[in-house]
Amino acid sequence: MKAIMVVGTTSHAGKSFLTAALCRILARHGWRVAPFKGQNMALNAYVTSTGGEIGHAQAVQAWAAGVAPRVEMNPILLKPQGNMTSQIIIKGKAVGTVKATEYYERYFETGWEVIQESLYRLSLEFDMVVCEGAGSPAEINLKHRDLTNMRVAKHLNAPTILVVDIERGGAFAHVVGTLELLDPQERSLVKGVVINKFRGQKELLDSGIEWLEEKTKIPVLGVIPWSHHQFPAEDSLDLLERNRRRSSQDINIHVIRLPRIANFTDFDPLEAESSVSVNYIDIQDSLGHPDAVIIPGTKTTISDLLAIERSGMAEQIRNYAAAGGTVLGICGGFQILGQKIIDPEGIEGEPGEFTALNLLPITTILSPNKIARQRQVISQFPQAGLPVDGYEIHQGRSRISRRLKEDADDYRPIFEDPGLGLVDKSQSIWGCYIHGLFDNGAWRRSWINQLRKQRGMSSLATGISNYRDQRETTLNVLADIVEKNLDLRSILSSQY
Repeated sequence: MKAIMVVGTTSHAGKSFLTAALCRILARHGWRVAPFKGQNMALNAYVTSTGGEIGHAQAVQAWAAGVAPRVEMNPILLKPQGNMTSQIIIKGKAVGTVKATEYYERYFETGWEVIQESLYRLSLEFDMVVCEGAGSPAEINLKHRDLTNMRVAKHLNAPTILVVDIERGGAFAHVVGTLELLDPQERSLVKGVVINKFRGQKELLDSGIEWLEEKTKIPVLGVIPWSHHQFPAEDSLDLLERNRRRSSQDINIHVIRLPRIANFTDFDPLEAESSVSVNYIDIQDSLGHPDAVIIPGTKTTISDLLAIERSGMAEQIRNYAAAGGTVLGICGGFQILGQKIIDPEGIEGEPGEFTALNLLPITTILSPNKIARQRQVISQFPQAGLPVDGYEIHQGRSRISRRLKEDADDYRPIFEDPGLGLVDKSQSIWGCYIHGLFDNGAWRRSWINQLRKQRGMSSLATGISNYRDQRETTLNVLADIVEKNLDLRSILSSQY
């Protein structure tokens, strides 16, 4: 199978971004291309059309390639949930939860078989696979059990690109050190180095590039300039590196950065709104007086509920809501807004019953059977009749504590399916299970207009395209930047 491998000197070097850009470039040139990441550790997930979970970054890469996301593109997904444990998802389905020390003992051989099987299946339908590594390929304490980096490159005999983030500093040392720690066969596969996120005049790098090429005998394929176009983040560490907008936009929204925050890619469409400022705040911070507060998804709803209670953030949210502030909870955030969360089987730890924020009349019971599926529904609020596409990923089932017909004036379903979410009569407290909610342009604008109305502002147009069109534009721009600044001929010529 024809393949290209992308590895990085560190986490967040730009592997996911470069893989997506290569997928778009190759697709433009007529290749049937698929992305691949054998094993991913991330809490940002996407649900495929078959109901399988994969890393959200692999879904974006699939869209960059112009194909539908599928579980073979990310056959192993690890979702950390605290106490050195992770939920293991193989071929899209959760198969268990284990500690880090147990994972490789129990799943290494199975994992490698699944990776090889997935690559074989992709080879039957695609001309090329662009593989992404994880972290660094040179973690000497982990290399013997690394399922994601050079083991895959060697299996495919794939020409490999090593990408380094120069903004971190020490880029040349990172490249040389990484190459020194690879074994001879692995190093022989590295056909080029890419310097990413450069700010300044490229001429200032020329002498360093000449030295690096002489030292390593590996060409530098090019230098990618820093861009304000953000690729969707893979994990919460990316949030620390985002440049916060100053709170000078019309609408200011605070997203609570829960300890196990998940699927915060839900809010990329809000960040793309020029009139909206999105700030992620830690649970120890002051909530302040934003126009809206969002409680996002979480991998461990109960522990994050307890964390915001201990920090005082829960009380701040209750006071904010009592004063008429707008609060939205998505997935785990929806569960946190309810009255109780019950974990009879100890899915998240010790069995028990926990009091939630009591802002919506729901009780959630956690169970081993996870719901993961795409949804297409019609909204009833904030505007009736709007189509909404998204997906569910949650362990718990929430039931309405009081029948809606008895409290019709107090709480109403957001969608035609009442199990997917509720809003109170003042349209201040919102909770739903739909990830990708804000991707729907008309629904997003209608919700923002509710906030604008409270501020006495005029409404924005709601007849806009969905966020996927904006994402397409971003992917094209990023691919243009890569194609302009990298000489990929040596890499691609080996695949013809």
